[in-house]
Amino acid sequence: MTYQKKMDRQLPEPLGLIAGQGRFPFLVADGARKAGRKVVCAGIAENADPSLAEHVDVFFWGAIARPGGWLRKLRKHGVRQTIMVGRVEKAKIFTPFRILKYLPDWRALRIWYVRLRGKDKRNDTVLQAIADEFASAGIILEDSTMYCQEHMASEGLMTRCRPSDSIWEDVQFGWPLVKELGRLDIGQAIAVREREIIAVEAIEGTAAMIERAGQLCKKGGWTLLKAAKPQQDMRFDVPCVGKDTIEALHRNRAACLVVEKGKVLILDKSETLALADQLGIAVIGY
Repeated sequence: MTYQKKMDRQLPEPLGLIAGQGRFPFLVADGARKAGRKVVCAGIAENADPSLAEHVDVFFWGAIARPGGWLRKLRKHGVRQTIMVGRVEKAKIFTPFRILKYLPDWRALRIWYVRLRGKDKRNDTVLQAIADEFASAGIILEDSTMYCQEHMASEGLMTRCRPSDSIWEDVQFGWPLVKELGRLDIGQAIAVREREIIAVEAIEGTAAMIERAGQLCKKGGWTLLKAAKPQQDMRFDVPCVGKDTIEALHRNRAACLVVEKGKVLILDKSETLALADQLGIAVIGY
């Protein structure tokens, strides 16, 4: 055996990264490379940030409805373990002429018409079908938080800014409701003020829901609660908040952000919590 082959065997296997929108893919890429992993990234077209290419070893674009192409390229680079993170703009999938724009390959058709045959099309079901199809091709989806554990929400008050007693009452009122929302696979967040539900997250996402809550509660002082599903699969669709969330809450006169400890990712955690203190938003891990 040559010296180079011996060295190659000692190096950890390359990690695949299937990336959508947002900061989450950057945290995974940076964390994995810091741990000594080579990162091979498939950026989902019209979703991933092009600058992600500077944070990985190999980068290529993949059409949203053509996963067969991603799998071939990942395998070509020796990838067996892959992390799939980042938002995908679901609204685009429901646009007119979507069949022409997102022309599916045989892998996508197999997922939709074989693995999902007779099943509901909720997020968890679809994502599990994708994971099963990838596994059949030798690509295993891993826990998406394994290289960014330091960014997960911790227990208790995480800011110097403290919530009022009335906000604590809203937290206790809203928590079982947001968990039930997740169980039903409707959304991951609700807005509450004075034990009234102001807004519920659905397909539009948390950012749009925050804007709607601000319009509906002009006097402000409301609380955003964001939680994982009761049986959250940490391989995909992990709930996230970040600096943009804090800015949106401040702009829409919210007073508090509550996130589930150990299950919600706080993107760029130290900077996000510092911004929350600066803008007077209490952040709690519940």
